[in-house]
Amino acid sequence: MLSYFVVAIGGALGSVGRFWLSGAIAQKFGETFPAGTLFVNISGSLIIGFFAALTGPDGRIWSSPSFRQFFMIGVLGGYTTFSSFSLQTLALARDGKWLFAALNAIGSFVLWARRLSRDVTQSTLAFFEYGSST
Repeated sequence: MLSYFVVAIGGALGSVGRFWLSGAIAQKFGETFPAGTLFVNISGSLIIGFFAALTGPDGRIWSSPSFRQFFMIGVLGGYTTFSSFSLQTLALARDGKWLFAALNAIGSFVLWARRLSRDVTQSTLAFFEYGSST
């Protein structure tokens, strides 16, 4: 039961962080293109990749399972928002802004995949580097 509470608190914090940051970016750059959502999703993917690699079973930093749940599932799950991404992309397409819809969809996927592949590569290299020194 404690795990649900921990994830819920983390999710609330992540959601508020996403709401604030994506709103601040939208105010600065406008809402024609959902730059705030794109930034939040990419930065969240970056953070979760590094955190997972660093605190995994063979990672360099020890973390309790409860803290990993709080941070990765709760905070970062609430912070990243592919549901908002989907809704905004659909709205752009519905409004006839096909180029922006395509840029948002392709940009989100390409940047996410690139970030993920880099994190997996770094995690693998760190694993073999760590494993070879023992």
